[in-house]
Amino acid sequence: MWDLQMERVTGVRWYAALRSCFPILTWLPRYNLTWLKMDLIAGLTVGLTAVPQALAYAEVAGLPVQYGLYSAFMGGFIYCIFGTSKDITLGPTAIMSLLCLTYIGGDPVFAVVLTLLCGVIQTGMALLRLGFLLDFISYPVIKGFTCAAAVTIGFGQVKNILGLKEIPQQFFLQVYYTFHKIPEARVGDVILGLCCLFFLVMLMLMKNSLGSSEDEAPLLVRSARRLVWSLATIRNALVVVAATSVAYSAEVTGHHFFSLTGKTAKGLPPFKAPPLSETVPNGTVITFGDIAKDLGGGLAVIPLMGVLESIAIAKAFASKNNYRIDANQELFAIGLTNIMGSFVSAYPVTGSFGRTAVNSQTGVCSPAGGIVTGVIVLLSLAFLMPLFFYIPKASLAAVIICAVSPMIDFRVPVQLWRVKRLDLLPFLVTFVVSFWEVQYGIVGGVVVSGFMLLYTVARPKVKVSDHGVLLLELDSGLNFPVTEHLSRLVYKHALHASPPRCLVLDCSHVSSIDFTVVHELTELLKQFELRGVSMIFAGLKASVLKVLLTADLPGFRHTDRVDEALQLLTSSNHYDPLF
Repeated sequence: MWDLQMERVTGVRWYAALRSCFPILTWLPRYNLTWLKMDLIAGLTVGLTAVPQALAYAEVAGLPVQYGLYSAFMGGFIYCIFGTSKDITLGPTAIMSLLCLTYIGGDPVFAVVLTLLCGVIQTGMALLRLGFLLDFISYPVIKGFTCAAAVTIGFGQVKNILGLKEIPQQFFLQVYYTFHKIPEARVGDVILGLCCLFFLVMLMLMKNSLGSSEDEAPLLVRSARRLVWSLATIRNALVVVAATSVAYSAEVTGHHFFSLTGKTAKGLPPFKAPPLSETVPNGTVITFGDIAKDLGGGLAVIPLMGVLESIAIAKAFASKNNYRIDANQELFAIGLTNIMGSFVSAYPVTGSFGRTAVNSQTGVCSPAGGIVTGVIVLLSLAFLMPLFFYIPKASLAAVIICAVSPMIDFRVPVQLWRVKRLDLLPFLVTFVVSFWEVQYGIVGGVVVSGFMLLYTVARPKVKVSDHGVLLLELDSGLNFPVTEHLSRLVYKHALHASPPRCLVLDCSHVSSIDFTVVHELTELLKQFELRGVSMIFAGLKASVLKVLLTADLPGFRHTDRVDEALQLLTSSNHYDPLF
Protein backbone atom coordinates (compact mmCIF):
# COMPACT_ATOMS: atom_id res chain seq x y z
CA MET A 1 0.00 0.00 0.00
CA TRP A 2 2.81 2.39 0.98
CA ASP A 3 4.67 1.63 -2.26
CA LEU A 4 1.52 2.33 -4.28
CA GLN A 5 1.07 5.71 -2.61
CA MET A 6 4.71 6.60 -3.21
CA GLU A 7 4.35 5.67 -6.88
CA ARG A 8 1.30 7.93 -7.17
CA VAL A 9 3.12 10.83 -5.49
CA THR A 10 6.13 10.32 -7.75
CA GLY A 11 3.85 10.18 -10.80
CA VAL A 12 2.12 13.43 -9.80
CA ARG A 13 5.48 15.14 -9.33
CA TRP A 14 6.74 13.93 -12.70
CA TYR A 15 3.57 15.16 -14.41
CA ALA A 16 3.83 18.55 -12.66
CA ALA A 17 7.46 18.84 -13.80
CA LEU A 18 6.44 17.86 -17.33
CA ARG A 19 3.67 20.49 -17.35
CA SER A 20 6.16 23.07 -16.13
CA CYS A 21 8.50 22.31 -19.03
CA PHE A 22 5.70 21.90 -21.60
CA PRO A 23 2.86 24.31 -20.70
CA ILE A 24 0.81 22.99 -23.63
CA LEU A 25 -0.10 20.08 -21.32
CA THR A 26 -2.00 22.48 -19.04
CA TRP A 27 -4.55 23.53 -21.67
CA LEU A 28 -4.52 20.85 -24.39
CA PRO A 29 -6.60 18.30 -22.38
CA ARG A 30 -9.34 20.97 -22.05
CA TYR A 31 -9.29 22.01 -25.70
CA ASN A 32 -12.69 21.99 -27.44
CA LEU A 33 -14.48 23.10 -30.59
CA THR A 34 -15.40 26.50 -29.16
CA TRP A 35 -11.75 27.22 -28.43
CA LEU A 36 -10.82 26.00 -31.92
CA LYS A 37 -13.31 28.38 -33.54
CA MET A 38 -12.06 31.39 -31.55
CA ASP A 39 -8.40 30.49 -32.14
CA LEU A 40 -9.01 30.21 -35.90
CA ILE A 41 -10.62 33.66 -36.02
CA ALA A 42 -7.92 35.26 -33.86
CA GLY A 43 -5.06 33.54 -35.71
CA LEU A 44 -6.43 34.60 -39.11
CA THR A 45 -6.90 38.20 -37.95
CA VAL A 46 -3.41 38.40 -36.47
CA GLY A 47 -1.98 36.75 -39.61
CA LEU A 48 -3.48 39.45 -41.82
CA THR A 49 -1.87 42.02 -39.51
CA ALA A 50 1.46 40.21 -39.21
CA VAL A 51 2.19 39.83 -42.94
CA PRO A 52 2.28 43.55 -43.88
CA GLN A 53 3.99 44.45 -40.59
CA ALA A 54 6.67 41.81 -41.12
CA LEU A 55 7.39 43.17 -44.58
CA ALA A 56 7.59 46.70 -43.18
CA TYR A 57 9.77 45.84 -40.19
CA ALA A 58 12.30 44.08 -42.43
CA GLU A 59 12.75 47.47 -44.10
CA VAL A 60 13.43 49.01 -40.67
CA ALA A 61 16.07 46.32 -40.01
CA GLY A 62 17.70 47.10 -43.37
CA LEU A 63 16.99 43.60 -44.71
CA PRO A 64 15.12 42.36 -47.82
CA VAL A 65 11.40 42.22 -47.08
CA GLN A 66 11.19 38.42 -47.18
CA TYR A 67 13.30 38.24 -44.00
CA GLY A 68 10.42 39.82 -42.12
CA LEU A 69 8.20 36.90 -43.12
CA TYR A 70 10.98 34.40 -42.39
CA SER A 71 10.93 35.78 -38.84
CA ALA A 72 7.15 35.85 -38.42
CA PHE A 73 6.07 32.19 -38.44
CA MET A 74 8.40 30.14 -36.19
CA GLY A 75 7.25 31.86 -32.99
CA GLY A 76 3.66 30.65 -33.40
CA PHE A 77 4.68 26.98 -33.49
CA ILE A 78 7.33 27.06 -30.74
CA TYR A 79 5.40 29.30 -28.37
CA CYS A 80 2.31 27.11 -28.64
CA ILE A 81 4.26 24.32 -26.92
CA PHE A 82 6.48 26.23 -24.49
CA GLY A 83 4.70 29.56 -23.82
CA THR A 84 2.51 30.36 -20.82
CA SER A 85 0.48 33.30 -22.19
CA LYS A 86 -2.57 32.64 -24.35
CA ASP A 87 -2.46 36.14 -25.86
CA ILE A 88 1.10 36.97 -26.83
CA THR A 89 2.37 36.64 -30.39
CA LEU A 90 6.09 36.45 -31.21
CA GLY A 91 7.57 37.95 -34.34
CA PRO A 92 9.45 40.95 -35.71
CA THR A 93 8.75 44.26 -33.96
CA ALA A 94 9.67 47.87 -34.60
CA ILE A 95 12.06 48.16 -31.63
CA MET A 96 13.81 44.85 -32.31
CA SER A 97 14.19 45.80 -35.99
CA LEU A 98 15.74 49.13 -35.07
CA LEU A 99 18.19 47.44 -32.69
CA CYS A 100 19.12 44.89 -35.36
CA LEU A 101 19.76 47.68 -37.89
CA THR A 102 22.32 49.13 -35.49
CA TYR A 103 24.38 45.93 -35.36
CA ILE A 104 23.89 43.92 -38.57
CA GLY A 105 24.35 46.68 -41.12
CA GLY A 106 21.81 45.12 -43.51
CA ASP A 107 23.77 41.85 -43.79
CA PRO A 108 21.44 38.80 -43.70
CA VAL A 109 24.23 36.49 -42.51
CA PHE A 110 24.96 38.74 -39.54
CA ALA A 111 21.20 38.83 -38.83
CA VAL A 112 20.90 35.04 -38.74
CA VAL A 113 24.01 34.59 -36.57
CA LEU A 114 22.67 37.28 -34.22
CA THR A 115 19.38 35.36 -33.99
CA LEU A 116 21.20 32.14 -33.11
CA LEU A 117 23.37 33.77 -30.45
CA CYS A 118 20.40 35.68 -28.98
CA GLY A 119 18.51 32.42 -28.68
CA VAL A 120 21.43 30.67 -27.01
CA ILE A 121 21.90 33.54 -24.54
CA GLN A 122 18.19 33.76 -23.71
CA THR A 123 17.86 29.99 -23.30
CA GLY A 124 20.97 29.94 -21.13
CA MET A 125 19.52 32.71 -18.96
CA ALA A 126 16.33 30.69 -18.57
CA LEU A 127 18.17 27.50 -17.58
CA LEU A 128 20.33 29.43 -15.10
CA ARG A 129 17.28 31.40 -13.90
CA LEU A 130 18.90 34.77 -14.55
CA GLY A 131 15.68 36.55 -15.38
CA PHE A 132 16.13 38.73 -12.29
CA LEU A 133 18.71 40.74 -14.29
CA LEU A 134 15.81 42.36 -16.13
CA ASP A 135 14.71 43.94 -12.85
CA PHE A 136 17.65 46.34 -13.09
CA ILE A 137 16.14 48.03 -16.17
CA SER A 138 13.79 50.57 -14.62
CA TYR A 139 10.48 51.83 -16.01
CA PRO A 140 11.84 55.33 -16.84
CA VAL A 141 14.65 53.72 -18.87
CA ILE A 142 12.18 51.51 -20.76
CA LYS A 143 9.85 54.41 -21.54
CA GLY A 144 12.72 56.71 -22.52
CA PHE A 145 14.01 54.07 -24.92
CA THR A 146 10.62 53.25 -26.46
CA CYS A 147 9.76 56.92 -26.98
CA ALA A 148 13.14 57.60 -28.63
CA ALA A 149 12.85 54.43 -30.71
CA ALA A 150 9.39 55.43 -31.91
CA VAL A 151 10.65 58.85 -33.01
CA THR A 152 13.71 57.32 -34.70
CA ILE A 153 11.71 54.62 -36.50
CA GLY A 154 8.89 56.96 -37.48
CA PHE A 155 11.13 59.68 -38.87
CA GLY A 156 13.25 57.03 -40.58
CA GLN A 157 10.24 56.21 -42.76
CA VAL A 158 9.69 59.81 -43.91
CA LYS A 159 12.26 59.22 -46.66
CA ASN A 160 10.10 56.40 -48.06
CA ILE A 161 6.96 58.55 -47.89
CA LEU A 162 8.85 61.18 -49.92
CA GLY A 163 10.53 58.66 -52.23
CA LEU A 164 14.04 59.88 -51.30
CA LYS A 165 17.16 57.78 -51.77
CA GLU A 166 20.67 57.70 -50.29
CA ILE A 167 19.64 58.97 -46.86
CA PRO A 168 22.10 58.03 -44.04
CA GLN A 169 20.93 55.80 -41.17
CA GLN A 170 22.36 57.89 -38.32
CA PHE A 171 19.44 59.87 -36.88
CA PHE A 172 20.85 63.40 -36.92
CA LEU A 173 22.29 62.98 -40.42
CA GLN A 174 18.99 61.45 -41.46
CA VAL A 175 17.09 64.51 -40.27
CA TYR A 176 19.48 66.86 -42.07
CA TYR A 177 19.54 65.04 -45.40
CA THR A 178 15.79 64.36 -45.39
CA PHE A 179 15.05 68.09 -45.23
CA HIS A 180 17.93 68.88 -47.56
CA LYS A 181 16.57 66.56 -50.26
CA ILE A 182 12.88 67.49 -50.01
CA PRO A 183 13.03 69.14 -53.48
CA GLU A 184 13.88 65.65 -54.87
CA ALA A 185 10.67 64.12 -53.46
CA ARG A 186 8.62 61.99 -55.87
CA VAL A 187 5.06 63.20 -56.26
CA GLY A 188 3.64 59.68 -56.69
CA ASP A 189 5.22 58.40 -53.48
CA VAL A 190 4.12 61.48 -51.52
CA ILE A 191 0.50 61.26 -52.65
CA LEU A 192 0.30 57.50 -52.11
CA GLY A 193 2.06 57.66 -48.73
CA LEU A 194 -0.19 60.44 -47.43
CA CYS A 195 -3.30 58.63 -48.64
CA CYS A 196 -2.19 55.44 -46.87
CA LEU A 197 -1.52 57.40 -43.69
CA PHE A 198 -4.91 59.08 -43.93
CA PHE A 199 -6.83 55.82 -44.33
CA LEU A 200 -4.85 54.07 -41.59
CA VAL A 201 -5.50 56.92 -39.14
CA MET A 202 -9.18 57.14 -40.07
CA LEU A 203 -9.72 53.39 -39.64
CA MET A 204 -7.89 53.48 -36.31
CA LEU A 205 -10.02 56.40 -35.08
CA MET A 206 -13.19 54.65 -36.22
CA LYS A 207 -12.22 51.54 -34.29
CA ASN A 208 -11.42 53.55 -31.16
CA SER A 209 -14.71 55.45 -31.38
CA LEU A 210 -16.89 52.34 -31.35
CA GLY A 211 -19.15 52.24 -28.30
CA SER A 212 -18.68 49.60 -25.65
CA SER A 213 -22.40 49.00 -24.98
CA GLU A 214 -23.05 46.87 -28.05
CA ASP A 215 -25.57 44.61 -26.33
CA GLU A 216 -28.00 47.53 -25.97
CA ALA A 217 -27.76 48.56 -29.64
CA PRO A 218 -30.09 47.25 -32.39
CA LEU A 219 -28.95 44.23 -34.38
CA LEU A 220 -28.18 46.27 -37.50
CA VAL A 221 -26.01 48.69 -35.51
CA ARG A 222 -24.15 45.83 -33.84
CA SER A 223 -23.49 44.22 -37.23
CA ALA A 224 -22.20 47.49 -38.65
CA ARG A 225 -19.93 47.94 -35.66
CA ARG A 226 -18.53 44.43 -36.04
CA LEU A 227 -17.87 45.10 -39.73
CA VAL A 228 -16.08 48.39 -38.99
CA TRP A 229 -14.11 46.75 -36.17
CA SER A 230 -13.05 43.87 -38.44
CA LEU A 231 -11.99 46.20 -41.25
CA ALA A 232 -10.11 48.45 -38.84
CA THR A 233 -8.34 45.45 -37.28
CA ILE A 234 -6.93 44.31 -40.65
CA ARG A 235 -6.35 47.89 -41.83
CA ASN A 236 -2.65 47.28 -42.50
CA ALA A 237 -3.43 44.44 -44.89
CA LEU A 238 -6.21 46.43 -46.61
CA VAL A 239 -4.00 49.47 -47.19
CA VAL A 240 -1.03 47.43 -48.46
CA VAL A 241 -3.26 45.40 -50.81
CA ALA A 242 -4.93 48.56 -52.15
CA ALA A 243 -1.59 50.36 -52.61
CA THR A 244 -0.08 47.31 -54.31
CA SER A 245 -3.04 47.14 -56.70
CA VAL A 246 -2.56 50.81 -57.62
CA ALA A 247 1.19 50.34 -58.11
CA TYR A 248 0.69 47.17 -60.18
CA SER A 249 -1.83 48.94 -62.42
CA ALA A 250 0.63 51.79 -62.98
CA GLU A 251 3.53 49.44 -63.74
CA VAL A 252 1.67 47.30 -66.29
CA THR A 253 0.66 50.46 -68.16
CA GLY A 254 4.27 51.60 -68.29
CA HIS A 255 4.06 54.38 -65.67
CA HIS A 256 6.68 54.27 -62.92
CA PHE A 257 5.14 56.58 -60.35
CA PHE A 258 6.17 54.73 -57.19
CA SER A 259 9.24 53.36 -55.45
CA LEU A 260 8.61 49.62 -55.19
CA THR A 261 9.91 46.95 -52.83
CA GLY A 262 11.50 45.20 -55.82
CA LYS A 263 12.76 41.70 -56.30
CA THR A 264 12.17 39.23 -53.47
CA ALA A 265 13.20 35.61 -52.99
CA LYS A 266 10.47 33.17 -53.99
CA GLY A 267 9.01 30.42 -51.84
CA LEU A 268 9.66 29.14 -48.35
CA PRO A 269 13.08 29.58 -46.73
CA PRO A 270 15.20 26.40 -46.70
CA PHE A 271 15.48 24.72 -43.30
CA LYS A 272 19.24 24.53 -42.77
CA ALA A 273 21.88 25.13 -40.15
CA PRO A 274 22.59 28.85 -39.72
CA PRO A 275 25.74 30.05 -41.51
CA LEU A 276 28.67 30.49 -39.15
CA SER A 277 30.87 32.37 -41.62
CA GLU A 278 30.50 34.60 -44.67
CA THR A 279 32.48 35.05 -47.86
CA VAL A 280 32.37 38.62 -49.15
CA PRO A 281 32.54 39.46 -52.91
CA ASN A 282 36.31 40.02 -52.82
CA GLY A 283 36.85 36.48 -51.52
CA THR A 284 37.57 37.38 -47.89
CA VAL A 285 36.10 34.93 -45.39
CA ILE A 286 34.54 36.46 -42.27
CA THR A 287 34.74 33.83 -39.54
CA PHE A 288 32.21 33.20 -36.79
CA GLY A 289 34.54 34.83 -34.26
CA ASP A 290 34.79 37.96 -36.38
CA ILE A 291 31.01 38.13 -36.77
CA ALA A 292 30.51 37.74 -33.00
CA LYS A 293 33.13 40.45 -32.38
CA ASP A 294 31.42 42.82 -34.83
CA LEU A 295 28.05 42.22 -33.18
CA GLY A 296 29.69 43.31 -29.91
CA GLY A 297 27.28 44.94 -27.47
CA GLY A 298 24.33 43.72 -29.50
CA LEU A 299 24.82 40.30 -27.90
CA ALA A 300 23.86 41.88 -24.57
CA VAL A 301 21.41 44.60 -25.59
CA ILE A 302 19.22 42.66 -28.05
CA PRO A 303 18.62 39.50 -25.94
CA LEU A 304 17.82 41.57 -22.84
CA MET A 305 15.55 44.04 -24.64
CA GLY A 306 13.80 41.22 -26.50
CA VAL A 307 13.02 39.38 -23.28
CA LEU A 308 12.08 42.56 -21.44
CA GLU A 309 9.63 43.65 -24.14
CA SER A 310 8.02 40.23 -24.43
CA ILE A 311 7.64 39.53 -20.71
CA ALA A 312 6.28 43.02 -20.05
CA ILE A 313 3.59 42.47 -22.70
CA ALA A 314 2.80 38.97 -21.42
CA LYS A 315 2.42 40.25 -17.84
CA ALA A 316 0.17 43.11 -18.96
CA PHE A 317 -2.27 40.85 -20.79
CA ALA A 318 -2.10 38.15 -18.12
CA SER A 319 -3.21 40.76 -15.57
CA LYS A 320 -5.94 42.03 -17.90
CA ASN A 321 -7.33 38.54 -18.62
CA ASN A 322 -6.86 37.08 -15.11
CA TYR A 323 -4.20 34.41 -15.49
CA ARG A 324 -0.55 34.05 -14.53
CA ILE A 325 2.58 33.54 -16.58
CA ASP A 326 5.92 31.96 -15.72
CA ALA A 327 8.55 34.60 -16.58
CA ASN A 328 11.37 32.05 -16.68
CA GLN A 329 9.40 29.79 -19.02
CA GLU A 330 8.67 32.81 -21.23
CA LEU A 331 12.40 33.46 -21.40
CA PHE A 332 12.99 29.87 -22.47
CA ALA A 333 10.23 30.02 -25.13
CA ILE A 334 11.65 33.21 -26.67
CA GLY A 335 15.18 31.79 -26.65
CA LEU A 336 14.12 28.54 -28.30
CA THR A 337 12.11 30.48 -30.90
CA ASN A 338 15.19 32.46 -31.84
CA ILE A 339 17.37 29.34 -32.00
CA MET A 340 14.92 27.57 -34.29
CA GLY A 341 14.32 30.78 -36.23
CA SER A 342 18.00 30.92 -37.16
CA PHE A 343 17.46 27.68 -39.10
CA VAL A 344 14.95 29.47 -41.38
CA SER A 345 16.96 32.69 -41.83
CA ALA A 346 15.00 34.75 -39.29
CA TYR A 347 16.28 37.80 -37.46
CA PRO A 348 15.65 38.19 -33.69
CA VAL A 349 12.02 38.31 -32.58
CA THR A 350 10.10 39.20 -29.45
CA GLY A 351 6.52 39.80 -28.35
CA SER A 352 4.52 42.36 -30.32
CA PHE A 353 2.21 44.61 -28.32
CA GLY A 354 0.04 45.57 -31.29
CA ARG A 355 -0.52 42.04 -32.57
CA THR A 356 -0.98 40.72 -29.03
CA ALA A 357 -3.70 43.32 -28.47
CA VAL A 358 -5.44 42.20 -31.67
CA ASN A 359 -5.10 38.56 -30.56
CA SER A 360 -6.68 39.31 -27.19
CA GLN A 361 -9.47 41.49 -28.58
CA THR A 362 -10.55 38.83 -31.09
CA GLY A 363 -11.04 36.36 -28.24
CA VAL A 364 -8.14 33.94 -28.58
CA CYS A 365 -8.51 31.04 -26.13
CA SER A 366 -5.08 29.38 -26.27
CA PRO A 367 -1.59 29.73 -27.78
CA ALA A 368 -2.85 27.56 -30.67
CA GLY A 369 -3.95 30.79 -32.36
CA GLY A 370 -0.26 31.33 -33.11
CA ILE A 371 -0.23 28.20 -35.27
CA VAL A 372 -2.93 29.70 -37.49
CA THR A 373 -0.93 32.93 -37.77
CA GLY A 374 2.19 30.93 -38.68
CA VAL A 375 0.28 29.06 -41.40
CA ILE A 376 -0.96 32.37 -42.89
CA VAL A 377 2.63 33.64 -43.08
CA LEU A 378 3.84 30.38 -44.64
CA LEU A 379 1.07 30.53 -47.27
CA SER A 380 2.10 34.10 -48.09
CA LEU A 381 5.70 32.98 -48.54
CA ALA A 382 4.67 30.04 -50.69
CA PHE A 383 2.26 31.78 -53.06
CA LEU A 384 2.40 35.58 -52.78
CA MET A 385 6.11 36.43 -52.95
CA PRO A 386 6.04 37.43 -56.67
CA LEU A 387 3.33 40.00 -55.88
CA PHE A 388 5.42 41.57 -53.11
CA PHE A 389 7.62 43.02 -55.87
CA TYR A 390 4.89 45.62 -56.47
CA ILE A 391 4.37 46.74 -52.86
CA PRO A 392 5.12 50.49 -52.72
CA LYS A 393 7.64 51.45 -50.07
CA ALA A 394 5.44 54.41 -49.17
CA SER A 395 2.62 52.08 -48.07
CA LEU A 396 4.94 50.07 -45.82
CA ALA A 397 6.30 53.33 -44.40
CA ALA A 398 2.74 54.40 -43.56
CA VAL A 399 2.12 51.09 -41.79
CA ILE A 400 5.28 51.52 -39.70
CA ILE A 401 4.56 55.15 -38.77
CA CYS A 402 1.05 54.28 -37.58
CA ALA A 403 2.36 51.23 -35.70
CA VAL A 404 5.00 53.13 -33.71
CA SER A 405 3.11 56.38 -33.08
CA PRO A 406 1.26 55.04 -29.97
CA MET A 407 4.66 54.29 -28.41
CA ILE A 408 5.28 58.04 -28.03
CA ASP A 409 3.59 58.63 -24.69
CA PHE A 410 3.63 62.28 -23.63
CA ARG A 411 2.02 61.40 -20.30
CA VAL A 412 5.14 59.61 -19.01
CA PRO A 413 7.32 62.67 -18.20
CA VAL A 414 4.32 64.35 -16.55
CA GLN A 415 3.68 61.28 -14.39
CA LEU A 416 7.35 61.03 -13.46
CA TRP A 417 7.38 64.72 -12.50
CA ARG A 418 4.37 64.24 -10.24
CA VAL A 419 5.53 61.02 -8.57
CA LYS A 420 9.31 61.40 -8.29
CA ARG A 421 11.08 64.14 -10.20
CA LEU A 422 14.49 62.51 -9.93
CA ASP A 423 13.21 59.63 -12.12
CA LEU A 424 13.12 62.10 -15.01
CA LEU A 425 16.92 61.92 -15.08
CA PRO A 426 17.28 58.30 -16.36
CA PHE A 427 14.27 58.89 -18.65
CA LEU A 428 15.86 61.96 -20.26
CA VAL A 429 19.34 60.41 -20.44
CA THR A 430 17.95 57.34 -22.21
CA PHE A 431 15.70 59.39 -24.49
CA VAL A 432 18.35 61.88 -25.60
CA VAL A 433 21.33 59.52 -25.92
CA SER A 434 19.25 56.97 -27.89
CA PHE A 435 19.13 59.42 -30.79
CA TRP A 436 22.91 59.15 -30.98
CA GLU A 437 23.16 55.36 -30.58
CA VAL A 438 20.31 53.22 -29.29
CA GLN A 439 22.51 50.89 -27.26
CA TYR A 440 24.28 53.83 -25.57
CA GLY A 441 20.91 55.26 -24.59
CA ILE A 442 19.91 52.03 -22.85
CA VAL A 443 23.29 51.63 -21.16
CA GLY A 444 23.32 55.29 -20.11
CA GLY A 445 19.86 55.03 -18.58
CA VAL A 446 20.71 51.80 -16.73
CA VAL A 447 23.95 53.32 -15.39
CA VAL A 448 22.14 56.46 -14.14
CA SER A 449 19.40 54.32 -12.55
CA GLY A 450 22.09 52.13 -10.98
CA PHE A 451 23.86 55.13 -9.45
CA MET A 452 20.56 56.41 -8.09
CA LEU A 453 19.87 52.99 -6.56
CA LEU A 454 23.37 52.75 -5.07
CA TYR A 455 23.06 56.25 -3.60
CA THR A 456 19.80 55.23 -1.93
CA VAL A 457 21.52 52.16 -0.47
CA ALA A 458 24.61 54.12 0.64
CA ARG A 459 22.63 57.06 2.03
CA PRO A 460 19.44 55.71 3.62
CA LYS A 461 17.19 58.09 5.49
CA VAL A 462 18.19 58.29 9.15
CA LYS A 463 15.97 60.19 11.56
CA VAL A 464 17.80 61.75 14.48
CA SER A 465 15.72 62.80 17.52
CA ASP A 466 16.44 63.80 21.12
CA HIS A 467 14.59 62.08 23.97
CA GLY A 468 17.05 62.97 26.71
CA VAL A 469 19.29 60.48 24.94
CA LEU A 470 19.80 60.40 21.18
CA LEU A 471 17.66 58.15 18.99
CA LEU A 472 18.77 57.16 15.48
CA GLU A 473 16.04 55.50 13.38
CA LEU A 474 17.25 53.56 10.32
CA ASP A 475 14.81 52.88 7.49
CA SER A 476 16.65 50.14 5.54
CA GLY A 477 19.21 47.37 5.73
CA LEU A 478 22.73 47.87 7.06
CA ASN A 479 25.07 46.95 4.21
CA PHE A 480 28.65 47.98 3.57
CA PRO A 481 27.95 51.15 1.48
CA VAL A 482 26.13 52.72 4.45
CA THR A 483 28.99 52.18 6.91
CA GLU A 484 30.71 55.55 6.50
CA HIS A 485 27.44 57.48 6.54
CA LEU A 486 26.24 55.80 9.74
CA SER A 487 29.60 56.24 11.44
CA ARG A 488 29.70 59.94 10.55
CA LEU A 489 26.23 60.50 12.04
CA VAL A 490 27.11 58.65 15.26
CA TYR A 491 30.31 60.65 15.73
CA LYS A 492 28.62 63.96 14.89
CA HIS A 493 25.61 63.63 17.18
CA ALA A 494 26.94 61.41 20.01
CA LEU A 495 30.67 60.81 20.30
CA HIS A 496 31.88 64.30 19.30
CA ALA A 497 29.19 66.06 21.31
CA SER A 498 30.25 67.86 24.46
CA PRO A 499 29.78 65.96 26.64
CA PRO A 500 29.46 62.63 24.71
CA ARG A 501 25.91 61.31 24.69
CA CYS A 502 24.25 57.93 24.96
CA LEU A 503 22.59 56.55 21.86
CA VAL A 504 19.71 54.24 20.97
CA LEU A 505 19.94 52.70 17.50
CA ASP A 506 16.43 51.80 16.31
CA CYS A 507 16.92 48.78 14.01
CA SER A 508 13.28 47.73 13.66
CA HIS A 509 13.41 48.30 9.87
CA VAL A 510 16.80 46.62 9.42
CA SER A 511 16.44 43.18 7.84
CA SER A 512 20.05 42.53 6.76
CA ILE A 513 23.57 43.26 7.92
CA ASP A 514 27.02 42.34 6.61
CA PHE A 515 30.56 41.90 7.95
CA THR A 516 31.74 45.42 7.06
CA VAL A 517 28.96 46.95 9.16
CA VAL A 518 29.62 44.52 12.03
CA HIS A 519 33.29 45.56 12.00
CA GLU A 520 32.36 49.25 12.11
CA LEU A 521 29.86 48.67 14.92
CA THR A 522 32.64 46.97 16.89
CA GLU A 523 34.80 50.10 16.58
CA LEU A 524 31.89 52.38 17.53
CA LEU A 525 31.09 50.35 20.64
CA LYS A 526 34.74 50.59 21.70
CA GLN A 527 34.60 54.38 21.31
CA PHE A 528 31.41 54.56 23.38
CA GLU A 529 33.11 52.56 26.20
CA LEU A 530 36.18 54.80 26.08
CA ARG A 531 33.98 57.89 26.52
CA GLY A 532 31.92 56.34 29.32
CA VAL A 533 28.61 56.34 27.44
CA SER A 534 26.50 53.57 25.95
CA MET A 535 24.89 52.55 22.69
CA ILE A 536 21.89 50.19 22.82
CA PHE A 537 20.32 48.42 19.85
CA ALA A 538 16.50 48.26 19.81
CA GLY A 539 14.01 46.25 17.77
CA LEU A 540 16.50 43.85 16.22
CA LYS A 541 15.03 41.18 13.98
CA ALA A 542 15.98 37.59 14.82
CA SER A 543 18.26 37.16 11.77
CA VAL A 544 20.17 40.39 12.50
CA LEU A 545 20.39 39.64 16.23
CA LYS A 546 21.85 36.22 15.48
CA VAL A 547 24.63 37.79 13.39
CA LEU A 548 25.48 40.36 16.08
CA LEU A 549 25.52 37.76 18.84
CA THR A 550 27.78 35.53 16.77
CA ALA A 551 30.16 38.47 16.21
CA ASP A 552 30.59 38.86 20.01
CA LEU A 553 30.59 42.67 19.95
CA PRO A 554 32.22 44.36 22.98
CA GLY A 555 29.62 45.97 25.26
CA PHE A 556 26.74 44.85 23.01
CA ARG A 557 23.32 45.51 24.55
CA HIS A 558 19.84 45.26 23.02
CA THR A 559 16.17 45.58 23.90
CA ASP A 560 13.04 44.47 22.08
CA ARG A 561 11.49 47.94 22.00
CA VAL A 562 12.77 51.49 21.58
CA ASP A 563 10.92 52.84 24.64
CA GLU A 564 12.63 50.22 26.84
CA ALA A 565 16.05 51.34 25.62
CA LEU A 566 15.24 55.02 26.14
CA GLN A 567 13.94 54.37 29.64
CA LEU A 568 16.98 52.29 30.50
CA LEU A 569 19.46 54.94 29.39
CA THR A 570 17.68 57.83 31.08
CA SER A 571 17.27 56.04 34.43
CA SER A 572 20.87 55.10 35.19
CA ASN A 573 24.45 55.85 34.31
CA HIS A 574 25.54 52.25 34.80
CA TYR A 575 24.17 49.33 32.79
CA ASP A 576 24.39 45.62 33.19
CA PRO A 577 24.11 43.34 30.17
CA LEU A 578 20.49 42.76 29.23
CA PHE A 579 20.87 39.08 28.31
